[in-house]
Amino acid sequence: MKVKDRLRRLTGERIETPGSPPDKEVITELRKKIQAILERSPVGSTPKDARYTGGSVRLEQVITGEEVRTPQGMFFFSRTVFTDTTYHGIMRIGDFPRIGMDSLGILAKNPVISLHEPCHALFLDTETTGLSGGTGTFPFLVGLGWFEGDHFITCQLFARDFSEEKALLSFLQELSSDKKFLVTFNGKAYDLPLLASRYILNRLEDPFLGKEHLDLLHPCRRLLGHRLENTRLATLESSILGLNRRGDIPGFEIPQRYFDWLRRRDGRLMEDVFEHNRIDVISMAAITKHLSDLLDGSLATQSVPGVDLFCVARLHLERGNTDASRSLLEGLLCSPDTGVAKQARETLSLLHKKAGRWNEAVVIWEKMLEDDVLDIFASVELAKWCEHRVSDYDRAIQLVSRVLEQHPFLSEELQWSLEYRLRRLLRRTLRKHPTEGS
Repeated sequence: MKVKDRLRRLTGERIETPGSPPDKEVITELRKKIQAILERSPVGSTPKDARYTGGSVRLEQVITGEEVRTPQGMFFFSRTVFTDTTYHGIMRIGDFPRIGMDSLGILAKNPVISLHEPCHALFLDTETTGLSGGTGTFPFLVGLGWFEGDHFITCQLFARDFSEEKALLSFLQELSSDKKFLVTFNGKAYDLPLLASRYILNRLEDPFLGKEHLDLLHPCRRLLGHRLENTRLATLESSILGLNRRGDIPGFEIPQRYFDWLRRRDGRLMEDVFEHNRIDVISMAAITKHLSDLLDGSLATQSVPGVDLFCVARLHLERGNTDASRSLLEGLLCSPDTGVAKQARETLSLLHKKAGRWNEAVVIWEKMLEDDVLDIFASVELAKWCEHRVSDYDRAIQLVSRVLEQHPFLSEELQWSLEYRLRRLLRRTLRKHPTEGS
């Protein structure tokens, strides 16, 4: 046995025998990558590298920008202004700054953010030499975005080689100094820890340390993930923003593209990377606007899936905004989506119950039983009310017995719980109506 195989056996890794077939998951993933590359390359087209033949092209010839000189060195800087009449998918740039700051505070679970203005937001995204992070990962391109009036500004800081990192990081300190909070997409887990490590290595102060932060990934999962295949940025763009990127470079190709740039210094190699990063930044602003509108009710109700509104109501409830949650739930009681209507009734009834509004809660439970006489939730809650609030043991016994006798699908745990409740009710009935002579 080889030394490597012995080490794998000691660490618990699977030892592959010669000729053993690859894992099914590995094959599936490889096929997906091959298909993605084929879809981007029309049949009969020349190989990808053929686009970069005929000598190198300077970066400034394909990307609008300039070299910036600082006391720490040089780097490349690109700035783009998107006017208020520009559209990003179905959304107009001019509408982006009209963000409800109270909603952002709720999304971030940080009320301090609600004290700021939309112009104080700094949208940030990085492109790096590796997707796993770690000390050896180098952020060669930092994309930023912010509002200026009704316009949206993007700035991109590009380290043309590793020696330009300190100048880039130093300039990033200056650009972010007047911004009060950050908006990222998975920045808590990736971008910010990576930048923090680079600032430490370059012996510079981290400008983002202690800054308020809204990571869009988490509220997107919370409010939209239930009906999407996944919550990747590209999926959100196509499903929510109506934006489909054409010819976009896949994220996994970007590190290699930068290494190719280091060898060949051909600006065309980085053109797609800059565009990819720029769209990421704009999409973050658009998604922020969408989530804000979803929370504060600015979107037309008929255009919003009921399940999204229910998720918003649940988020309001968890944040302690009971009035906002109650208003949304009441509007969903008669939703055409029966699943949403049922969830709304259950949640609203428990909200009434917690607040001591028993009459309102009972009305909802009775309505649920009218629609489904074997509704477990309504039967159990009504049985509790009959037993503990009005001492109507006979009605409680009827509700519990009907579910036990007629419901076709009861888990073992639920059946045990109902049987225990029924036995207790029967004992209480006997104590309330003892037999003659006892």
